[in-house]
Amino acid sequence: MSVFQSNNNYDFSVVKGRPQARVSWGCQSDKLRYTSKTHAENVGKFLTYTGAEMIVFTVNGKVRRVDVSPDTPLLWVLREKLELVGTKFGCGEGLCGACTVHIDGTPQRSCITPVGDVQGKKVTTIEGIPEKHPVKQAWLAQEVSQCGYCQPGQIMSAVALLEKKPHPTDTDIDSAMSGNLCRCGTYGRIRRAIHAAGVKPAAKGGKKP
Repeated sequence: MSVFQSNNNYDFSVVKGRPQARVSWGCQSDKLRYTSKTHAENVGKFLTYTGAEMIVFTVNGKVRRVDVSPDTPLLWVLREKLELVGTKFGCGEGLCGACTVHIDGTPQRSCITPVGDVQGKKVTTIEGIPEKHPVKQAWLAQEVSQCGYCQPGQIMSAVALLEKKPHPTDTDIDSAMSGNLCRCGTYGRIRRAIHAAGVKPAAKGGKKP
């Protein structure tokens, strides 16, 4: 299993009549229970929706068609419908960056992006970034990851930055990565890895599920 595709996951249960998302941080025995009325409603729509029209968009180079409510967060569709679990559920409010994906090349938070908004667009997840991409290789060489939970989102933001600025300054990096939080405090290693990746040619091609 790739370091960028860990078994961190979530599943849904009903506790005392309330839908709850159970998030695993790093290991199956360490669970954080997260409850939100808004997310519970979205999950309910996702699980029960039977619409007349399919939402069609491209994920990691492959055209995908999904039958879900247009206002379902893209994150749920990627993880539950398409089984691309590399993209993580963090805050659910677009504030931590763990769910970052590229939409038409721009990093965006999939937890607050309605899947209807990506109709006809190109989405790239962490699985779509090649294992030999300079950013992933730099992440390994600099031993950036600690718990690893936020790192897929960090990498997606770093890749987007380097595509625009192959040789970013510290200020460029701090600005581009400011929306990605790391509870382990690996910011110094993240900065070094981005600088290291900036001097290597980009790899092409990734996993196309």
